[in-house]
Amino acid sequence: MDKPFGLLAELTYRCPLSCAYCSNPLNLSDYTDELSTEQWQRVLAEAQELGVLQCHLSGGEPLLRRDLARIVATAGELGMYTNLVTSAIGLSRRRAEELRAAGLDHVQVSIQADEPALSDRIACTPSFERKIEAARTVKEMGWPLTVNVVLHRQNIDRVAAILQLAEELGAGRVELANTQYYGWGLRNRGALLPSRAQLDRAEAVVRAARERLAGRMDVLYVLPDYYSRYPKPCMGGWAARQLTVTPNGDALPCPAAQALPLPRASVREDSLSRIWAESPLFQSFRGTDWMPDPCRGCDRREIDFGGCRCQAFQLTGDAARTDPVCHLSPDHGIVADAVRAANDEQRSTDLLLVPRPHRAR
Repeated sequence: MDKPFGLLAELTYRCPLSCAYCSNPLNLSDYTDELSTEQWQRVLAEAQELGVLQCHLSGGEPLLRRDLARIVATAGELGMYTNLVTSAIGLSRRRAEELRAAGLDHVQVSIQADEPALSDRIACTPSFERKIEAARTVKEMGWPLTVNVVLHRQNIDRVAAILQLAEELGAGRVELANTQYYGWGLRNRGALLPSRAQLDRAEAVVRAARERLAGRMDVLYVLPDYYSRYPKPCMGGWAARQLTVTPNGDALPCPAAQALPLPRASVREDSLSRIWAESPLFQSFRGTDWMPDPCRGCDRREIDFGGCRCQAFQLTGDAARTDPVCHLSPDHGIVADAVRAANDEQRSTDLLLVPRPHRAR
């Protein structure tokens, strides 16, 4: 594939929550100069010309953008399927009706846990009841509902109750995605990485739920990379299928790539088509020619593409290294040490988290 089919439009990094697993950048102050409505409309038009069919509207909290309905309407007029990825804080009935009239196709609501006290503690904000109310509004408005739950050491033992809540809300799909360790998630890894026993228990619950809910609710369960022998493919390959545009206009091959020491590409300065086809950032790890050993001679090089470039950089300081998740990586000991620490029988499941700073305005 030489054209992207998905655009992640990160409209703002402002958010009413302070989740300690957030993968957004640590340096949030660098993203306060947000693209205007007109600039986003131009980006969407260029994305459509490039071949994009799906537009995921995310953040931070995209509902903090007062022009969200205009952006949704533009994407719809261009023939894109629109998906709102939201904490649901601020999704009032009036706002929902506005977005429905604009043509929004799908809503994905994040939930931190199945009961108020734990959910509010993880989000560092009283928010559970508002999320549940908003999820019910989504169903009443006739949208397909996906419930997204980031799993970690402090909520993974609640998977059965979380699935029950998603079922009660009428979700057509639930995504149980273990934390990806970027940004604040990496900073809080010691308090977030679950033990092998926790993962085994959760997997058994998910397997039973899939059988019981078959045909009624899709259940997606994503294991943490750290417990895999091989890394997951990085977005289907670096700059192969999807791209991200951040609030300040930076274009990225994946949401975490802003941390890499690579030349910047911005939609303020160039078109998406030129960025996709020609920018050094998008060319850096495309294909397999860049790979070092052991990836270069590995039979899996066109399956997992050497793993995640952002994870390799954050763990080793070199984005071109083999992802340390891979058991063949010379740096695998970094991951093995983290896993051993997570399985220390003396380690509490209720460790201190450093919350992401509030930036709700």
